[in-house]
Amino acid sequence: MKKEHLLEVLEKELEKQLKEFDFAIDWHPKKHQFEVIVVLFAENKDQESIEDEEGIVSEEEVIEFEDTVLFYTNPQDEIDKEEYLTTILFDRKKGLSKEWIRVFAKHLNDCLTEGQSDLLDFLSDESQEVFELNWNEEEFSKQTVAINNNTWVSYPKY
Repeated sequence: MKKEHLLEVLEKELEKQLKEFDFAIDWHPKKHQFEVIVVLFAENKDQESIEDEEGIVSEEEVIEFEDTVLFYTNPQDEIDKEEYLTTILFDRKKGLSKEWIRVFAKHLNDCLTEGQSDLLDFLSDESQEVFELNWNEEEFSKQTVAINNNTWVSYPKY
């Protein structure tokens, strides 16, 4: 029986937890990095003009908001952490534990659920000038520290 690798376990856990949200995993094997890309959608009933961070204005009926979590293995990589919801450094040889992946997926779901609500508030409240997802690193750290057992899954070979 073939052993599952980290990306397979992550995808299965995200499918279980992120039932209400779209996501994709984008693997960069040469950099030993991968991204979890998440998408929120919200109806823009009044077709308000909304400008994104790149200055693109949209009046579409449905607003699509995308954010990314970066997983990387080299602490010397130059990463603009402001470009990501969060960044996660991990040991390529060790991989990640199934239990850690489960906590990550649940925390990401909680973040997206709160973000979906915040996005709808943003679209209906003209006094809110900015919308962004918020990753609660302190809460996530508490949840991962509480993991007692670890069943490690390796980083994929290509």
